[in-house]
Amino acid sequence: MRPVKKRNTLRTADTRKKRLAAGMAVVILCLVIVTGLFLRDEDTTPEAVTGGAQQSMTEDVATPEMPPVPVPETITGTIQPGDTVSGILENWLSPAEVYSLARQCDDVFSLSRIKAGQPWSVTCLQDELQSFRYEIDDTSILTVARDGDIFHAAVEPIPYDIQLDRVEGKIESNLFTAVENAGEGAALAYRLADIFMWEVDFIRDIREGDSFTVVVEKRYREGEFKGYGRILAARFVNQDTPYEGFLLEDGGRGEYYTADGKSLRKAFLKAPLDFRRISSGYSNARLHPVLNIVRPHHGIDYAAPTGTPIKAIGSGTVVAVARTKAAGKYVKIRHMNGYESAYLHMSRYARGIRSGQKVAQGQVIGYVGATGYATGPHLDFRMKRYGKYLNPSRVTNPRSQPVSRERMDEFMTVLVSYKGYLDGTLALQTYGVDNTSSM
Repeated sequence: MRPVKKRNTLRTADTRKKRLAAGMAVVILCLVIVTGLFLRDEDTTPEAVTGGAQQSMTEDVATPEMPPVPVPETITGTIQPGDTVSGILENWLSPAEVYSLARQCDDVFSLSRIKAGQPWSVTCLQDELQSFRYEIDDTSILTVARDGDIFHAAVEPIPYDIQLDRVEGKIESNLFTAVENAGEGAALAYRLADIFMWEVDFIRDIREGDSFTVVVEKRYREGEFKGYGRILAARFVNQDTPYEGFLLEDGGRGEYYTADGKSLRKAFLKAPLDFRRISSGYSNARLHPVLNIVRPHHGIDYAAPTGTPIKAIGSGTVVAVARTKAAGKYVKIRHMNGYESAYLHMSRYARGIRSGQKVAQGQVIGYVGATGYATGPHLDFRMKRYGKYLNPSRVTNPRSQPVSRERMDEFMTVLVSYKGYLDGTLALQTYGVDNTSSM
């Protein structure tokens, strides 16, 4: 037998031990890997899995900036003396575009009629005009909208928030002071005087202690008072005699009537102007202040400052606009039923007054002066009927038409509410379901 070599036996044993240790290490490594995968699977939300990648992408790719959204800009202004629409819009429109805009407006409102003091506004987007607005008066606004190269024009009512108010006052010296003392403006005094001008002479007739009550709409825009709307009802007590007027509208035009439906309007005004005093009355024998002779004075002289407006006492046709040595500048008007009125010693005529022109009751036809035989500024007012002189203070003054039979039921319905407001027996808060109006 060959002898066994001990060295080789030892090497084999060592090899086996190494192999066994390596196998154990592999097994342990596999267990660690499997355990790690198992634990990772328990928290595999999208955020956990992709968070790192998303963060990396966010950091690597910047979000592009969006351009700012254009915001419309509104420019406002007020018409100044000498302003034209072309001058106002030249910053946004070419002359040809202004012409096109004006042509579209002609059918609803001519831009040649814009008045100083009225507000306007332009809305533009990136310096391109989108719309133009002009307030025609306190009730209407012209709106022009742009659609490409085309303009669309319309006249729209101005929306107001309406509040009904009951205003009361007592006369101490004159109507205007009394209205002012009640916390209101002169415009309300003029409106009140216009309602009762055929019944009360607010210069000669009023007395201390007279009183008034007015039920009036007050208009507001964005919480700011913008003036008076309709007067629904009014009462004026003059020397213990009460006068009442209630509004009835017909197609946007309003007239005032007594509680029994009679019109407050009469054929002639009580006086053709607001005057300080009567300096000379109607007479068949008066000592003329200039000629110093006794002669008839077939008129009433109203003393008033130079430039005081003179109004037509009734509707009619102008038959003379002339000047003579004695009468100075004068106007004559022919009325219905053979009446004629004359206005002498004017300083000037109202614009547009000419022979043949139709005039309305209350329309200004001229201004007080001292032309002709006159010692100071005054109006010599005269009236005739069928060529015969009349004393103007004694002329029979017929009323206009009463409420028609067809509308009497409608009038009686509104009368109940309006009189309740006037007497204070009906709460003002009951007025109107929708207190938004364009009046």
